[in-house]
Formats: sequence, structure tokens, C-alpha cells
Amino acid sequence: MTKFDPFGKYFSAIQNDSFGFVSQNFKLILICGLVLSILAAASLTPFMTAQSQQGKQVTLTAIVAEPKDRWDTLFANALVKLREKHPDMTINIDSRILPYADTRKQILTSMAGKTPIDIVSVDQIWLGEFAEAGFLSDLSSLAHAWNRSSEWYKTNWDGGIYNDKVYGIWAWTDVRSMWYWKDLLNQTGVNPDSLKTWNGYLASAKKMEAALKGNGTQAMHLVGASHSPDMWYPYLWMLGGKIVDQRSGHPQKGTYWFPTYNSTEGVKALQFLKDQVKAGIKPQIDHFWGQEFADKKFAVMLEGSWLLGHFPPDEWKGLDQRIGMIPAFPVPKEGDTSATMMGGWMLSIPETSTNRDLAWELLTIMVQPDVLAPVLEKYGYLPTQKPIGEGAYSAQLNATIPYYKEMISMIGIGHSRPSIPEYPQIADNIRQAIDEVYLGIKEPKQALDDAAKKSAQVLGWS
Repeated sequence: MTKFDPFGKYFSAIQNDSFGFVSQNFKLILICGLVLSILAAASLTPFMTAQSQQGKQVTLTAIVAEPKDRWDTLFANALVKLREKHPDMTINIDSRILPYADTRKQILTSMAGKTPIDIVSVDQIWLGEFAEAGFLSDLSSLAHAWNRSSEWYKTNWDGGIYNDKVYGIWAWTDVRSMWYWKDLLNQTGVNPDSLKTWNGYLASAKKMEAALKGNGTQAMHLVGASHSPDMWYPYLWMLGGKIVDQRSGHPQKGTYWFPTYNSTEGVKALQFLKDQVKAGIKPQIDHFWGQEFADKKFAVMLEGSWLLGHFPPDEWKGLDQRIGMIPAFPVPKEGDTSATMMGGWMLSIPETSTNRDLAWELLTIMVQPDVLAPVLEKYGYLPTQKPIGEGAYSAQLNATIPYYKEMISMIGIGHSRPSIPEYPQIADNIRQAIDEVYLGIKEPKQALDDAAKKSAQVLGWS
């Protein structure tokens, strides 16, 4: 078979030309073409150099949870500094800001679909799940080189670690504490100090409920919504109990997490919730994150520091004249140490990021004290970093945020929920146990034992 070569005869004729005329002309054409190519390349060089000087265009993508304005502020301020560091680049941020309920699902969907995403906001309780699934970048080496871990409060830094690897940087936090309306306590003759112990809290609830009956205000707020475990954990922790603990003998993993919340401490903690119901405090199925307190529907409410956001910032300066705050949950008896739970958001870089180094730069700029502190001040969030919580930036925050020092003091008694993949299912088992006690279906011990059996199965113990 003859190979198809449309130019073969033409080049053969050139090579076999007996007079050399065609061959000489062909050489001349080649030389001229080479010269023209060099000249053309030289003429293009200034254009190509100009293009490179304009720099690379990069759009960093993000999926974060509402509220929108906090991210708009934080991204805008951080982007200014990132652009200053890279004057040869055109950098923008394309962020999807979603309701909390949609954020986890959207991140999981994007990661499973290999969608390139550079930054995500991760609720602390999602970290283990996302990391175990391989959705988050291991930031350990970057964090080590950054060398700022000692500036974080220990619980907050450790919250970003899963299996001894750093997967998230905890940007800001919150604490749960006790809020009360001063005029309502005065009206009902209740001393705020009486709210600090379990017996005093229950006695005050009965006294206030009787005095406030018929005026549209209830004495105490008790969470009966889906996050009820979060408001039970502080009682478990102050007694020395744990949600889960390491145990050997796991069928597949050797040593692994085992549910321990049904301990003696857990039963006592749940009994206190039952005692509140017996005292006439009604579990609230609907939750509005403090708005119900701001509307004066409750005289006393255990709620997160975000409650302040339901009051206009221009009222913050004199708010402590109307509202009191106790930096604690009620304790079993006087002299006991209280506890609280800390939540808040972490910043992580998905494995699908196509701009990992630049995303890390953006992340570290976002948590710089000079960038982050103004955002915390504006929205009333609490810092995870000592330089903001206790350093030079704290003076302005303390002057702006009511009870700032008191809330910062609670970080020392703050705990975080376990960063393990199974946590969401474990929390749901606990929520069901609390509901069963509220409804009188089961006693605290039986409810927690039944929940722990299900949690043990989730953790692979049977």
C-alpha cells in the first residue's frame, strides 16, 4: 500500500531538479521565511510582555452561611490586602451565601460533584464528617509554617483538628449564657443571684411564673427545638461528664469513640431538665435565637451571645441598664464551676480548590486581627484568638459590645462538640432522649441508655 503524501512529488521534484534553479529559490524562500518569523516574533514581544504585566486573572470561589453582610464586609476588607500582596494579579471573589440549613448540603453536593471551590465556612460539628470524606484540604503544613496556633484559645484551635491534622481555622465563636430583664426580676422580687444554682433557678421559676401569669411573659425559656442537646451539654460538662470518650476493643478500629453521655453525670443533667418541666417551665419547640427574649416574651433565657444582635447597635451602650447577664449556666450547688458550649464558624479549603495557595493567603488575611476585629465589633461575635480577646483590640470591643469581658471569661469554661463524622447522628439520638423526657415517655436514665445503644451502633460497636 502506498502511503498518502500529497506533497511528496513536489518535494521530490525540488530535490531532483538538475539545473538547481528551483532548489536555490526554495533555499532563498526558507531563509526569507526565517527572517520574517524572527521579525514577527520581535514585533510581538512587547505585546506579550504587556499581557504578562497585566497579570493573571483569578476568581476565588466561596460557599458560606448567612448573614450576607458579614461576609461582604470580611471578604471586601481581606481582598484589599490580598490584592496589595499581588499587584500583578487581578483577583476577585465569587461567593455563594446561603441559609444555614442549606449550607452543609450545598458544600457536600459541590464536593461530591468535584466542583472547584476555594473557601468554605464550616460549622464546627461538620468538620469530622467533611474531613473523613476527603472533602477538605489538609492544612497542617501550611498552619505549621504560619506558626500562629499558640495565639488561639486551645479549645478553638483544637476544634479545627481531625485525626491530628488541621482542616479548619476557627474564625470566631460564641458562648451560651444567662440573660434576664432587670425590671421583670425586680417586679417579681427575684434576686438574680438566686438563678445561679439549680434549686434557686427552679424556685425562682415558680415564683416568677405566678407573678407574671396573664401578662404575656413567661418566666424561663427552655429549649425544646432540634438543638436541645446544645443546651443540655453544659450541665453534663459541669458535672464532669463527656459526650463520647476513647475506648479500646472496637471491632474494626481498635480504639475508637464510644458514647458516654448516659453516665451518672448525664442522667443527673437530664434530670435537671425534667425538674424544670415539673416546675412549670414549658419546652419551646419553636426557636428564634433570642428574638423571643428581645420581645420580652421571657424574663430569663439561656441563649448564645448572638442574642445581642436582636437589639439595635445604637442601643448597645445603655443595654446593660435594662438587661442583665450571668456568665454561667446554673450549677448544681454554690461553689461548683459552670460550663458553656462554644459554636461559631471555621474557614476551610476544599480539596477541589484550584487556587489552594491563594485561598490560604486569603484565609489567613481574613483572620488577621486588624481585619477580623472590626467585623467582630460590628456583629457582636467573640474572638477565638487571644490577641483580639485579651490584647490591644479588646479595649474597643469591650467599649462596644455589652458584657464583652464577661463573655470572654466564659471561653475558659467553654467546650466544643466532638469533631467526629458520626456526631450529627449522635446528637439526634440525644435530642430524641430529651424529647422523651419532656413528654414524660421515659425517665432520664432509660432515655439516655436507649439513645446510647443507638449511638454505639452508629459508631460501629455492634
